[in-house]
Amino acid sequence: MRRVKSDQLQLVFAASPSGGKSAEKPDVSGGRAFLLHIASARKIPDFIAPAAAPRRLLDEVASPLNLATALLHVARNKGAAGVDGKSVGEVVADVSRLLPLLCEELLSGRYRPGDVRRVWIPKPGGGQRGLGIPNVVDRWVQQAVHQILAPIFEPEFHNSSHGFRSGRGAGTALPEATEHIAEGRTWVVGVDLSKFFDRVNHQRLLARMGQRISDACLLRLVHQMLKAKVVLPDGTQVSSTEGTPQGGPLSPLLSNIVLDELDWEMERRGLHFVRYADDFNVYVRSKRAGQRVMAGLTHFIEGRMRLKVNIEKTELARSGRIHFLGFNLFTRRNGSIGIRLSARSRKRIDTKIRELTPRNWGGSLDICFAKLNRYLKGWFGYFRLVTGAGARLFKRIDAHIRRRIRAIIVLQRKRARFLARHLESRGVSHRAAALSAYCSRGPWWKSNSVGMRQAYPNAWFHAGRLVSLWSCWEAVPSPATASGQLRFDF
Repeated sequence: MRRVKSDQLQLVFAASPSGGKSAEKPDVSGGRAFLLHIASARKIPDFIAPAAAPRRLLDEVASPLNLATALLHVARNKGAAGVDGKSVGEVVADVSRLLPLLCEELLSGRYRPGDVRRVWIPKPGGGQRGLGIPNVVDRWVQQAVHQILAPIFEPEFHNSSHGFRSGRGAGTALPEATEHIAEGRTWVVGVDLSKFFDRVNHQRLLARMGQRISDACLLRLVHQMLKAKVVLPDGTQVSSTEGTPQGGPLSPLLSNIVLDELDWEMERRGLHFVRYADDFNVYVRSKRAGQRVMAGLTHFIEGRMRLKVNIEKTELARSGRIHFLGFNLFTRRNGSIGIRLSARSRKRIDTKIRELTPRNWGGSLDICFAKLNRYLKGWFGYFRLVTGAGARLFKRIDAHIRRRIRAIIVLQRKRARFLARHLESRGVSHRAAALSAYCSRGPWWKSNSVGMRQAYPNAWFHAGRLVSLWSCWEAVPSPATASGQLRFDF
């Protein structure tokens, strides 16, 4: 990508090599120790004097304590370099010089956000999603602003908002949705906002923020962040007139501030809903009521909030057919509510497993297991919320992974006689090994043959080699819903 010059923090990076492409990895231990010392001191060091102007919030943003805590948070999240090429390690390593200069630039009003690097990632349902990667210094400042603004706005957010909030997530959103369905609201309006993060109106966002904060300097700083230019992969610079680019620490909070207006409008209309970022469902008792709700919300979102509803993806259906946060909520015959993977989630994990276990795998099985385990642990950490009937799919996924590994082993032996000798060396009888190796079927059939299952039984895989989703799920305790009255039926 063509390098884009920026005048951001010219004094800060004057002595740094251009682009941050140093041959040696920066030593961040000293910078981290400096940050921990500042964050634990809980007092303003002597290198910065308090601002004379009455800008309480901006002073808090620019305080060394807040900035040190913010950079520690950014360092934990790591992340790629922005347009300027500076890595997180380089910034942390030079923090003793950067911190006072950044404080001074923020308080004097000379700080200007740098350009945002645009990258495209594939969306699970097809197409691409644009992410904006600010420079590390800009992520640092955004996190510092987030730490001051979040305590102001968080208490005012609606209780049915669960995305990007401390102590909330899918684990709190699903129980609330379960309660709505258990009360008889089995029809769901699943509203999809088209390119929400790219369509946020800056003036409406700043006006809503201005209702809670009066620090004009801080509002001006947020406005500058919103208007930062975007650099496309081919080096083209694009001005930002609307939207909050995904990828910065402040973007999730700003999105919740925008959509909080929608939350309270739905509350005023007496609707029962659950929202996670720009993905939200409204629960009603009949199809006719759902049609009225869909028409009313579309008019409000497009007319009042100046956003766009994706009509093609907005749907009205029974709860068991609605994809919400990767799950389906369905009603059993006995009236209890179950949680299972949605069809989209099942398709995604099947695709990922095929990518991680290709038939032509020529490396060590230990490497293959390591990659699988890393993915499966992270995947299960989110999808562990499924209930009894839905969790049975974990057994099938485990079996499918084992069979794909066995198919790799078959193909790595190349010739039938080599496979037969290998199976016999693992204790398989001569007859069973011959039937598995010399049959005319392909490697997929052989992978499930008696000889292969005897040579590589399930116990071999789960003896510390491969993560078992079913075993992990059985070890998870049964969680309670938000109200404490309903429990998932495991």
